[in-house]
Amino acid sequence: MAAHPVDEKLPALKMATSGLQHVAAMYAGVVAPPLIVGAAVGLSGKDLTFLTGACLFTAGLATFLQTLGFWKIGARLPFVNGVTFAGVAPMTAIVASAKDKSDALPMIFGAVIVAGLLGFIAAPFFSKAVRFFPPVVTGSVITLIGVSLLPVAFGWAQGPNPAAHDYGSTTNLALAGVTLLVVLLLRRFTRGFVKQIAVLLGLILGTLIAIPFGVTDFSPVAHSAVVGFPAPFHFGTPTFHIAAILSMCVVMAVSMTESTADMLALGEIVERPADEKTIAAGLRADTLGSALSPLFNGFMCSAFAQNIGLVAMTRIRSRFVVAAGGGFLVLMGLCPMAASLIAVVPRPVLGGAGVVLFGSVAASGIQTLVRAGLEKDNNVLIVAVSLAVGLIPITAPGFYHAFPETAKIVLDSGISTGCVCAVLLNLVFNHLGRGEDAEDVTHPMEAGQELTTAH
Repeated sequence: MAAHPVDEKLPALKMATSGLQHVAAMYAGVVAPPLIVGAAVGLSGKDLTFLTGACLFTAGLATFLQTLGFWKIGARLPFVNGVTFAGVAPMTAIVASAKDKSDALPMIFGAVIVAGLLGFIAAPFFSKAVRFFPPVVTGSVITLIGVSLLPVAFGWAQGPNPAAHDYGSTTNLALAGVTLLVVLLLRRFTRGFVKQIAVLLGLILGTLIAIPFGVTDFSPVAHSAVVGFPAPFHFGTPTFHIAAILSMCVVMAVSMTESTADMLALGEIVERPADEKTIAAGLRADTLGSALSPLFNGFMCSAFAQNIGLVAMTRIRSRFVVAAGGGFLVLMGLCPMAASLIAVVPRPVLGGAGVVLFGSVAASGIQTLVRAGLEKDNNVLIVAVSLAVGLIPITAPGFYHAFPETAKIVLDSGISTGCVCAVLLNLVFNHLGRGEDAEDVTHPMEAGQELTTAH
């Protein structure tokens, strides 16, 4: 019996190049949190490079846990794990509350360890919510993941620094557009392996095209060491403070909600639906990776939604490809010079490729919604309200400004709020007290037509 595509082992070259595509797709998301938190702490350039390398190293370890797994740990799906951006705001708040900035990172590391261990214990209970995720819910969440990620791509397309004079310049936008065009042309006019690594080739060609415009910066390579190891407790022994622990536990709950939605989304895309057992194993990998990460000076880890788009677009579903990507992440953590090679790719070039990647996630969500029974009035309402609630942080960023900071950690995550909203509305409309109108059909875009009833 042939192995499922998820368990397929590809030729070495294809495995390596496809894995490198995953690293390129998620690199900016992994390095952004340590750069932001490190800057808030006031780290030197050397220590900031060390912290970034440590986060790459721990992302690789967490990816191994998720893709290869052992015992009841790891979803064994093509998931890349890395530093969750949901923790940036509370971590910077912890930094601001520390009387001595040198105490901030040990406080963060201690809080992440406790949150990770508590999450590991809670994983099997958290996974039982899978039965509340029918296609109408998963389709809404997958679509929301893709749409929520698109602003990230648009931000990359404008440039790395919003305060820079060339942010959003015609040069940056043109480079993003050219990269997008290259990826589309490769997908349209090539076949086989070249077609599957179109994103990687687009990033390489986009970087080469950017050189004459002075956008490509090779200085990170020149100033990087060849070998380096994220020595345990480089910034001090973790300390444990109740306020910091509580804030990171909230982040862990948000992260587990998003990971559950991501696993359901990826399960649909690779045609191996994530059941309760798979989700529990995946959450254990997330939380164990998070608990171990601070030992090597890393932050809380979570599944990366942007890589779902790469799987959806390339149709390369092997988890061993992503494990190869995890290997590259570990090597980058051990070799700062190797890590700096990915940093050479200009942000606008990443933005152009990101439009394809993240748009593919939204398209996969729409495909799931097609099977969700949208001829039913109840399901139309579930999708409509869930998407609207999930898009609030994107379309109205200051909407929750009057809420407490702890509440905003959850509310500012559109994926989490949209997911919770879809689950609750599905319970109300499709499970609790279902009446005779449960099968009512409406066509909201065709005003004036009579409602029909299917029996």
